[in-house]
Amino acid sequence: MRAFITGLSGPALSEAERSFLRESDPWGLIIFQRNIVGPQALQRLTAECRTVLGWEAPILVDQEGGRVQRMNRPHWPEYPPAAAYGELYQRDRARGLAAARLAARLIAADLAGVGIDVDCMPVADVPVAGADAVIGDRAFGFDPESVAALAGAFAEGLEEGGVLPVVKHVPGHGRATADSHKKLPTVTAERASLETSDFAAFRPLAGLPLAMTAHVVFTAIDPSAPATTSVAIVRDVIRGSIGFQGVLMSDDLSMGALSGSLAERTRAAIEAGCDVALHCNGDMVEMEAVAAEAPVLGGEAARRAEAALARRKPADPIDLAVKRAEFSALMSAVWEPARGSA
Repeated sequence: MRAFITGLSGPALSEAERSFLRESDPWGLIIFQRNIVGPQALQRLTAECRTVLGWEAPILVDQEGGRVQRMNRPHWPEYPPAAAYGELYQRDRARGLAAARLAARLIAADLAGVGIDVDCMPVADVPVAGADAVIGDRAFGFDPESVAALAGAFAEGLEEGGVLPVVKHVPGHGRATADSHKKLPTVTAERASLETSDFAAFRPLAGLPLAMTAHVVFTAIDPSAPATTSVAIVRDVIRGSIGFQGVLMSDDLSMGALSGSLAERTRAAIEAGCDVALHCNGDMVEMEAVAAEAPVLGGEAARRAEAALARRKPADPIDLAVKRAEFSALMSAVWEPARGSA
């Protein structure tokens, strides 16, 4: 298999996509709202993708809750943004941690029901005053200790439900004053401040199986390249200071923060030390460019990928109605769903 994750164009595979998947053999796939019309169709899509690839390839989705929730009503419950757990945690730490873990367990049940086994969550970014709102209420809090605690609880809930967590956006997107979907953010904070805040939130999560990079320049470490394509940040910060040893994937290579062709972006991310390149938009021309530059997954990257997927396990059964009622009771003081109860 090759070291990239690809998106798809719609709710069913086209013949061109079937051929592409067979020939390019991506390590995984990622699902977006354009791929979703309902549970049965989504389950068929994930099953067919794995049939075409010939193995139980990881299938990812961004199911955070709040603003970033690809699987929505009427078919799936609404979940709070991460900030709601943070608010509860400030009132009662035990309840906040329990709510984050239970939310993730319920989300995992939703995902597993349609064949998705990786959630691009938890967000471990630590926002600061004046930062762009792209993170905002997607963050669990404003200090590394509470962010790490809640992110860890959320990751535990996902794994208990048979879904692998992806911590993001390492080594931190919280200080960014621009939305990396649109342009490249630059952070000028000193290394010492980054170590005790932004990077500190990720250290307790270094044992998680997967992480996603930030398309953010940290001038104190590498003024010429964002984390995704920076050898210094991947080697010295992500693998070094933070100590992350799992699968490192890039954030979406089609985002506006990056420059150059898709082929150049893919090469730069892999050469910087990303294990796999992520491409999301389902554009076949771009998909082919990424696939052409993605190497065969081998060496340490293959070992990390094998170790990550070995953590997938069947979930213990739970009574969903009981657990959803329990979750609603935990969250009632800080959050009410806009379109019904989660």
